[in-house]
Parts: sequence; structure tokens; C-alpha cells
Amino acid sequence: MEVGRRGIRSGPCPTAETGVHRVFEQISGQWSVGWSIAAFVVAGAATVLCAIRLTALGDTLADRTGWGEALFGAVFFGLATSLSGIVMTGVSAADGHPQLAYGNAVGGIAAQTLAVVLADAVYRGVNLEHAASSSQNLLFGSLLLAMLGIALMASLGPQGTLLGIHPASAVLVAFYLGALRLIHSGERPLWRAVRTKDTVADVPDDSPSFPERRTGSLWTEFAGVAAVVVVGGWAVARAAESLVEATGLNAGLVGGVFMGVVNALPETVTAIAAVRRGAVTLAIAAVIGGNCLDVLNLAVGDVAYRGGSLYEAAGAEQLFMTSGALVMTAVLLAGLLVRQRRGWLRLGFDGILLITVYAVIVVALAV
Repeated sequence: MEVGRRGIRSGPCPTAETGVHRVFEQISGQWSVGWSIAAFVVAGAATVLCAIRLTALGDTLADRTGWGEALFGAVFFGLATSLSGIVMTGVSAADGHPQLAYGNAVGGIAAQTLAVVLADAVYRGVNLEHAASSSQNLLFGSLLLAMLGIALMASLGPQGTLLGIHPASAVLVAFYLGALRLIHSGERPLWRAVRTKDTVADVPDDSPSFPERRTGSLWTEFAGVAAVVVVGGWAVARAAESLVEATGLNAGLVGGVFMGVVNALPETVTAIAAVRRGAVTLAIAAVIGGNCLDVLNLAVGDVAYRGGSLYEAAGAEQLFMTSGALVMTAVLLAGLLVRQRRGWLRLGFDGILLITVYAVIVVALAV
């Protein structure tokens, strides 16, 4: 009897093992179209809620660290809002879908740049680009142009890898780190944007949020909310792969538009929420900084992809989307330099052009 009890206690449970195995197969295998669509919706909703919370935390941490909205928004905030995109790119590349991985990275840049237009529409008064123009945002925009150019050169130039990684991935990382050092060097610029009555200066808030909480506690919550965004990114990547396999949809459309839009949700919500809080510099910095990190997603995807160079695997649709993201970045920089107070339909010339260019990209990929 005792031996029998021990046997019962120590013996395997076929039902439990089978249940766990089935759950694992469902998660790791191809999802149905219905589950894939549901994953897109749920992950998108979770991302929106997390981005709203990140805005309040980020605005406070920018003041407490002394980094300022532009640098903090482009680095820490950009990293937090880009985590879902990093996971999407890495998972898609590791699963052998390089075009989805590449398309998500550059498609997110195009969609996120459009977030500036939405934030501008919410901002009352002058155009957002006039109120939030800063030398740091302009430098990050210049960095973004250079990184997109490097990605195009890697895809169109001679191909070759070292230990399975294209040299351009290392160059992208070096460019980004070098730019951070330049921008955070503290050297006084020889020129700066002209201050007008409509310029919103980046100064610490007189009545900051969370006055009773310690900085360490805010960092912990910031990291926790970012972790939720990571899980959402994984779900979107798996859903996108299943949609391509189940429906036969163009990988360029799914990666560049569907995944790109979800990838852009954190920056979009962040920009709008930051504008409502009066942190206009943070709004622009989060978008441009997040875009720079999205280009670094290509390096992440290149490391994760074991079929060769991610840049070589990019097709015509991905290169077209990269070129479109480059054009949209140039338009945004022009808007920050011209600094129209009021323009076409309250959005300025750059806002109308950004909408037009993105619409052309989507239509071209859909046909």
C-alpha cells in the first residue's frame, strides 16, 4: 500500500503533461487568423495604456536626472517605447522571417514620424515644431538620416558577413553611441533656435508628479511597464508571422504597415500625452529617439537571423519603405528648421507632406 502511494505521488501525470505540451504547441506553432487579429488588438491596447503611464514617469525622471526632456526622451524614453519593436524584429528574424523583421523596423519609423502630426493636431496654439525646436532634436534627426542611409548602403552594396553578422550592424551601433557622446558632451552649441513667445522652454516642472515617491521607485515602475511592452511586442511578432503564412499577405505590407503601426503606438500615445502635459520637447524627442533605436533593430535582427545577412534578405518593398522613412525624416527636420507658427490646416507644410508621403507608401505596398 505504501509503495502504491509513493508510486502515485512520484509517478508522472499524463493529463498534466499533455495539457502543458498542447499549450506550448499552440503558443509556438502557427496561430489562427482569429487569434492573430486578437493578439494585434490586445497588444495594441496594452501598449497604449503602458505608453500613457510611461509619459508621466518619463517626464518626472527627465527633471530628476537633469538630462532634460530632449536627451532623456531620445534615449531612455525612446528605448522603453521601442522595446516592443525590438522584440518584434528579433523574434521574426530568429523564426526565419527576415523581411518581416526588416519591414517592422523601418515601417515603425515611418508610422512613428506620423505621430508628430497627430501630436501637432492636439497641441493648441502654434505648430508643435515651432514650440519644440531644439538643437538636440535636430542632431538626433540628423543621426536618424545617417543611420537610414547606412541601412540602405548595406542592402544595396557588396554583401558579406563576419560570424554571420553584417559589418553594417556594428557601424550602426558605433554611429549611435558616438552621436550620444557628441550630443551629451555638454559643449555649448555655436547656434541655437531663436526663442519666441511661443517657444516652450524645457525647464523642470514647479509642481512635478509623484512628489512623495523616491526616484528608485519610479525607475522600478518604469522598467516594469516597459516589460509589459516587451510581451506585447512578442505577441505581435508571432501574430504577424501567422497572418503571412495563413493568408498569403505580402510580407512587406504586414511587416511595414501592420507591425509598423503597432510598433508606432507607444511613440504616438507618448507624443500626444506629452503634449497634453506641456512637455513638447519630450514629444518630439520620443519620436525621433525611438526612430533611431528602431534602425538599431536592424542590427538586432541581423544578429538573430541565422540565414545570412538581414540586409541582403531585404526585398524591394523593404527598401522602398526605408527610402520612404528617410524622406519623412527629412521633411520633419525641415519643419523643425523652418518653424512655422501656423501653416496649412493648422499642421504646417511638413505635417501635410508627412501624411501624403505615408499614404503613398501604404498604397504602393498594398497594390
